[in-house]
Amino acid sequence: MISAADQDGLAGNRKTVVVVMYQALHTVVPPLAKAVWRPTVEGLENVPDSGGVILASNHRSFVDSVVIPVVVPRKVVFLAKSDYFTGTGVKGAISRAWFSGLGMLPVDRDDPQAALGSLDTALEVLGRGEAFGIYPEGTRSRDGRLYRGRTGAAHLALTAGVPVVPVGLVGTEKLQPVGSTLPRVVPVTVRFGTPIDVADRFEGMALGKARRVLTDEVMDAIQELCGQEPAGVYNDRAPDA
Repeated sequence: MISAADQDGLAGNRKTVVVVMYQALHTVVPPLAKAVWRPTVEGLENVPDSGGVILASNHRSFVDSVVIPVVVPRKVVFLAKSDYFTGTGVKGAISRAWFSGLGMLPVDRDDPQAALGSLDTALEVLGRGEAFGIYPEGTRSRDGRLYRGRTGAAHLALTAGVPVVPVGLVGTEKLQPVGSTLPRVVPVTVRFGTPIDVADRFEGMALGKARRVLTDEVMDAIQELCGQEPAGVYNDRAPDA
């Protein structure tokens, strides 16, 4: 039986390995990706250099969670489905190393309790003064429209007291279309909007209403940045998502 001290030691070793992998990948991947794809980046100065912040983006492609960390100088943490971290053999090890090295954290999207726990994980990330990436639509758009935002990002911002930077991605749906295994060389634009500060703005407002108002404000800002047609409804997760 492994003692509590040994478990703490193993956890510490895993964290050290993840940090090393992140530093190694972030040293190599962003310069290489930017040299090959030459993404157009606008408004990067709107992303704070330090402190907790939420990057709330539209969601067009699987590679969105790679594109944003590639163009942002600081670490951006995203949640990724747990399947990427549980594979076996060489392929599984490579997948775990890749997603861990990119700063992603596993979440079981089919488990409601795990989904709720992911909010606590996000709050821990923000509490450490890190950047957390999230897609208010919940899942990627399959028809090119911008779907109504869910209130998770607003919940995090109001609870942690951190600003929200809206992000508009353009062209990533062509970078790696659904069903393709390798990214293509196509024009991609990443736009960062003016930070939306939540401090003292919603005092006296019912929490549920505050979350909805903030969410709609964030989605309006995202729409201006990406130019997608608003769908006006929530997006459902695709069976193969």
